Amino acid sequence: MSLKEQLKSDLKDAMRSKEIVKRDSIRAINTMIKQIEVDERKDLNDEDVIKLIQKGIKQREEAAIQYKNANRDDLVAVEQEQIDIFKAYLPQQLSDAELEAGMKELISEVGATSIKEMGKVMGTASKKFAGVADGKRISEMVKKLLA
Repeated sequence: MSLKEQLKSDLKDAMRSKEIVKRDSIRAINTMIKQIEVDERKDLNDEDVIKLIQKGIKQREEAAIQYKNANRDDLVAVEQEQIDIFKAYLPQQLSDAELEAGMKELISEVGATSIKEMGKVMGTASKKFAGVADGKRISEMVKKLLA
């Protein structure tokens, strides 16, 4: 079952069980998918949908920070619930140990020895770890290993 089919099925289940936050979160994901499909006139695959979900998570994390700064804990809680629902549709994330082991292997393949070669490593790492590790985590790990 594709990710889009899974989202449609889960949306129906959320509507039946009256899970409002889950329903609204899935609708937000579906809206992002539809917008890209209509604007670019292409059918999105699972990899594209995962990128959209990651983008949605990042937007909600930024919104949560803004709400926290404005002392709106009620809205922070709603954003956090949506983030948790969005994360449920992402592939299993790598642990720090798994990411570090993979990055060490990648750095030796690329032949990078200093922080000046971070760009070369990041280009390859972003593709290799797409979906299973956040770009920020990848960047921090590269800095740590090349420093």
